[in-house]
Amino acid sequence: MIEMVIDERRRSLGGGLEVGRVLPFAKRRMVGPFVFFDHMGPLDLAPGIDRSLDVRPHPHIGLSTVTYLFSGEIMHRDSIGSVLPVRPQEVNWMTAGRGITHSERFEKARAEGDHLHGIQAWVALPQTDEETDPAFSHHEGDDLPQWSDAGVHGQLIAGSAYGLTAAVRTHSPLFYAHLEMEPGATAEIPTDHAERALYVATGAVEVDGIDYAAGKMLVLGRGASKVRATMHATVMVLGGEPLGERFLYWNFVSSSKDRLAQAAADWKAGRMKLPDADDQEFIPLPDLPPLLAGSSGAAQ
Repeated sequence: MIEMVIDERRRSLGGGLEVGRVLPFAKRRMVGPFVFFDHMGPLDLAPGIDRSLDVRPHPHIGLSTVTYLFSGEIMHRDSIGSVLPVRPQEVNWMTAGRGITHSERFEKARAEGDHLHGIQAWVALPQTDEETDPAFSHHEGDDLPQWSDAGVHGQLIAGSAYGLTAAVRTHSPLFYAHLEMEPGATAEIPTDHAERALYVATGAVEVDGIDYAAGKMLVLGRGASKVRATMHATVMVLGGEPLGERFLYWNFVSSSKDRLAQAAADWKAGRMKLPDADDQEFIPLPDLPPLLAGSSGAAQ
């Protein structure tokens, strides 16, 4: 049973870079711990692109970010010393905890051109871990189990599903997987968690006798669910246990509005360390409305 259909909404990150924002949504802020979900591209980047397209250093608290690419390359640098690109079917998992800053730059595209397509998601941390030390891990190969069955080619990105477990360290029960589905293929959606969804990144699918095109997230109710590809489709499946209400303010996530206000003040006052390898510029705190439940500004 489908509880809700969420269409991606186009959002500008500045410099000509647009994404399809899915979560948060006015009527559905989270799916399990997933509090943010952006669809990047598909976008052709010509050699010599302007640096304004890069995402300059900016801060986070209270969440883990996961960047997953179908194509392209993004260079990551952060304030705990991590310098590493993310490439297709690899995972950069960054836990902000009490605070981290990072940049995302299109250096390969600038040098030789690129085709960018992928998903960036934020996973909220449980209250007990919101102030944990910041951390970064990169995963590829056997860390991210793959399988193929009856026209479905899958890769587990995080958590446990389909009898597999990814090596990514998570702070709450969840699953996140990438399915490539041949026309007519059918896949089951894991039922182990209270909240689940699927996102159609490319192609089209059928669920409960209704067709859905790319750019739609289907929030699923309890019980068994299957998705059938009506053409070749790229589908992301995700879910987990709910963590309770979370507030978003710019790039910050917390169970406390006061903590969000403190993070904003710290960034504005220059009290959050920039990446050593990328400390010559940063994104200033935007002019935002007062702190409210839900998204109050354009996240980076």
